[in-house]
Amino acid sequence: MDRRAAIFQSLKIFENRQTVVVGAGVSGLAACRFLLSLGARVRLVDAKADLPQDVLLKVHENPASVGLTLEAGAHSPAQFADAHLIVLSPGVPVKKLAHVLQEVDPARVVAEMEFASWFLSEPVIAITGTNGKTTTTTLVGHILEHAGLSTFVGGNIGTPLCDYLMSEKQADVLVIEISSFQLQNCRSFKPRVAALLNFSANHLDYHLDMEEYLQAKLQLFARQDHACVAVIPEAMREELAARNFTKARIDAFTAEAQFDVKFDCPGLPGAHNRENIAAAWRMVRPFGVTEEQARAAIAAFRALPHRIEPVGEAGGVLFVNDSKATTLDSVCAAVKSFERPVRLLLGGVFKGGDVASLLPVLTGRVASIGLFGASREVFEPVLAPHFPLSWDATLEAAVRRQFAQASRGDVILLSPATASFDAYTGYTARGKDFARVAQDIAAETGQDGTGGGK
Repeated sequence: MDRRAAIFQSLKIFENRQTVVVGAGVSGLAACRFLLSLGARVRLVDAKADLPQDVLLKVHENPASVGLTLEAGAHSPAQFADAHLIVLSPGVPVKKLAHVLQEVDPARVVAEMEFASWFLSEPVIAITGTNGKTTTTTLVGHILEHAGLSTFVGGNIGTPLCDYLMSEKQADVLVIEISSFQLQNCRSFKPRVAALLNFSANHLDYHLDMEEYLQAKLQLFARQDHACVAVIPEAMREELAARNFTKARIDAFTAEAQFDVKFDCPGLPGAHNRENIAAAWRMVRPFGVTEEQARAAIAAFRALPHRIEPVGEAGGVLFVNDSKATTLDSVCAAVKSFERPVRLLLGGVFKGGDVASLLPVLTGRVASIGLFGASREVFEPVLAPHFPLSWDATLEAAVRRQFAQASRGDVILLSPATASFDAYTGYTARGKDFARVAQDIAAETGQDGTGGGK
């Protein structure tokens, strides 16, 4: 256990205190484990009425013996009335709990990320933004490791911070992806380096409006001081400066003019990734990473699954999985990554934004559009007048239709601009299904390119 966590445990601040964790996802269960290690009693509450009691076994082999209980179903004020601390999982909006938290001191309500940060002594690089967070977070960790520093890479991806605190290994640097959901309930989180990669419409099914969404992102910089670094897009410098958003030293980045250093990374194509790389370089410099070390690490980096990932080829047609693209901006970035004609697949649970903003980027680059699943009514009226467009109920049917129309040299790109929950458990499942269809088509037509495609 981290030494600061051990101090808290020894002071018995949480011993026999009733705590509540909201949400039985990965981060919520991690918070349960950590609170139990501090001697607290834990009540796990989740709005899913059919959540089985055996979910507690993922926290402790004998829940009753340590004061761990589960209450599933609609939330009530009684669940929180006796809580010394209430820890929210990512994706649990406070506004949806407002009716049951009216009598609760807001100071007792924190995000899992905020709670875990109380116990950290290591320097933190924290990364947020609308698009590219996971790729850039992973890249930063990769560069630091290449430079000889031990790292923990997690937070909103992979391992939650609370689980890191339970491990025996202590890293030199923590590299953390953090979402707007988590930041809304952070009050004291103070990373040594904080980065905002970009900002565009997203999660408007969660946030009240774009202003609330931006304010959540800027929470990342609010506690930084002059010893810290704030990495921001050059294009947002004036807007953010007008908001007096941080006391940290500003280090702005842009792909068009990377100031004194340019890096090559064959594994990360496209202008959007050049911006991610420029931001990553600015994040690692405060930790003594040299240009030579960064250059070697970046050149060796490969794209993550479901992010502009080639998954097959048939008849000279390339299948590319960009299932992680859940926003309109990320679709634009993906389309601009190719110099060959694109047959674009869109569909799923739309999260907001102006579909017409796609038109300048897609025009001249996209040969056809295949809609699938939900949100047909969002995309079709805007895009159908400009592109050959079809709709299918399933992703597989849409892929096969696009392949039947494709010519040698085309790209069939799954970059759906939506969440996947109309048909899949997440973007990973959607991407894997796309890859399966691509591989099936390749097997049916022959890997040598003699079949399929026009």
